[in-house]
Amino acid sequence: MCSFPCREAYAKTRRCSKDQAMAVYTDVAADELAAFLAGYELGDLLSYKGIAEGVENSNFLVHTSRGHYILTLYEKRVAAGDVPFFLALMEHLAARGITCPQPVKNRKGETLGKLCGRLAAVVTFLDGMWIRRPDPRHCSALGEALAKLHLAGTDFPKKRKNALSVSGWRPLFEQAAARADTVQHNLSDTIAKELAHLEKSWPRDLPQGVIHADLFPDNVFFLGDKLSGLIDFYFACTDTLVFDVAICLNAWCFEPDHSYNVTKGRDLLAAYARTRPLSTAELDAFPLLARGAAMRFLLTRLVDWLDVPPGALVRPKKPLEYFRKLRFHQKAASVSDYGFAGERKTA
Repeated sequence: MCSFPCREAYAKTRRCSKDQAMAVYTDVAADELAAFLAGYELGDLLSYKGIAEGVENSNFLVHTSRGHYILTLYEKRVAAGDVPFFLALMEHLAARGITCPQPVKNRKGETLGKLCGRLAAVVTFLDGMWIRRPDPRHCSALGEALAKLHLAGTDFPKKRKNALSVSGWRPLFEQAAARADTVQHNLSDTIAKELAHLEKSWPRDLPQGVIHADLFPDNVFFLGDKLSGLIDFYFACTDTLVFDVAICLNAWCFEPDHSYNVTKGRDLLAAYARTRPLSTAELDAFPLLARGAAMRFLLTRLVDWLDVPPGALVRPKKPLEYFRKLRFHQKAASVSDYGFAGERKTA
């Protein structure tokens, strides 16, 4: 695989980010990649580098004589029928003012091709850096951007079920249950009890729409203190909008010791609600949705921790981070426990 000589900003962004759920499961030879790129108006291949983050697809940072691009090979965990949804969504959001990667069309006008026996796409490269230690200003910017994304997606015509919402958690648990206690004593029983509660209590009638579903700090770029773009839309789907907010709160508003930062949470929620006001029903359901968001990532991380594919160039995330976050949410009685004291949208 070719090395990638690039300036530090590019190296930090792409080496540490999980753009396109970054990982490398499929190696690509230089001649194969050059032949694939010949079908595009991207100039000559100069260099490329696999990116070893994430758990879903194989990703490469590609440098051509026309610039820098991200190449994604969709692995078996991504359904082929879902890929057009992701690519069309990025185009739709960009047309409505959301800064996100754009699919590059080949000479035939297609955004999807095949490389090494896998579906493959090239998308544009976004400038910016992700923030390792977000402060309240970053959380506020994220809240506003997430609300704008939700509003921009209201007229997106395609639908995609969220396979990682509440109905998908029990199959994940069944994959990991027999070995869960090797990660932490009595983890299997604890998850089983929480899962039963979530399945019984999960709200079904809250506002729905396009959600990102994976908007972690390394999927949000900043230039200075200004949010410059959103990446990694390969978990995007149709689901409860405020569930997306709960996912972000879990990802952005806890400290390295897993304690909740109420200032970050308050600013994220307030900025979101200023742009897209939240109803009483959404706010009342928020603690349960936050528990569900913690359960979703606890389970997917647990499965990935126990089942890293042989030879995969990945670094699985530690699942117990989300177990500790779940414990916090179980004690929350209302959205005010997250710092939110804003107005509620009336019906």
